[in-house]
Formats: sequence, structure tokens, C-alpha cells
Amino acid sequence: MSAWVYILKCSDDSYYTGSTVDLNGRLVKHGQGYISSYTASQLPVKLIYTQEFYTVDEAIRAERQIKGWSRAKKETLMAGNFDLLVELARNSQEKKRILSTIHQTKLS
Repeated sequence: MSAWVYILKCSDDSYYTGSTVDLNGRLVKHGQGYISSYTASQLPVKLIYTQEFYTVDEAIRAERQIKGWSRAKKETLMAGNFDLLVELARNSQEKKRILSTIHQTKLS
């Protein structure tokens, strides 16, 4: 049975990460405020990232890992920039340098 990890963007621009075997059903319930007290207080929510896994255990592991990530790392994942994702995982000094470069590029 396949399972999904998903990231929602909440009305306050925060991200919510979850996992499920029924993505469409879960999204409907989030939209109605039935799944998480956090997302229920941040409606509307918008689906901005999904990733399918072969097993529920894999999806749950990925969900827990992503929940521990910084906003920048989550945004890098959602952008599909896997090379940068690897760089962000290396060390905090490298993270600061890369994020500073990204910030400077956005300001240009």
C-alpha cells in the first residue's frame, strides 16, 4: 500500500507536514478543520508539496524528518532543488553561507 507525505501552506504562511494513505480524503478533512487543531486555526490551507512512498512506515519516517527541518530546507525540498538540499544538510556554517547567497540573489 502506498502512502503520502504532504506539506500544506497555512493562511499565516506557516507550513504543516503530514502523512496519510488517503491524500484526497485527508485534504478534504484538513479543509473542513477536522484533522489538526493547528491547521483548523489556520484555514484556508493549500497543498504545496506531495511525495509518494511505497509503505506507510517510509512516509511516517519522512514526515518526522521534514518536521524537524528549517523553513529554508523545506522550501528547498518543495522547489525540487536536491543538490542544494544536500548542501543544507552538511553543516551549519555551510547553511549560513548558502542561505546568505540565496537571500542576496533574491534581493538583486
